[in-house]
Amino acid sequence: MNHQVIGILAHVDAGKTTLSESLLYLTGAIRKKGRVDHQDAFLDYDPQERDRGITIFSKQARFSWKNTRFTLIDTPGHVDFSSEMERSLSVLDAAILVINGCDGVQSHTETI
Repeated sequence: MNHQVIGILAHVDAGKTTLSESLLYLTGAIRKKGRVDHQDAFLDYDPQERDRGITIFSKQARFSWKNTRFTLIDTPGHVDFSSEMERSLSVLDAAILVINGCDGVQSHTETI
């Protein structure tokens, strides 16, 4: 079986955790999609993250699709936690850059 490490990157509130939750749910890795605003996201389990409604720490989860096992890394999007996101880059095989269609490219998106 092939193995890939992919990271989800974006500015804050672009939908990284929502996309991550959907990928995990649709591939059967989790039974229920959580939501950041409901404080029940699978990948945002730290109390600080739930209180603030943002990802602070990079998290990983695994799922399989077809003949590939993926390690998914959900990274923080807030500029204050950029160093946490940057640490994740060295282990990635691929990155998915999420851009919110309503907000468009933000200044931090260009930095990422």
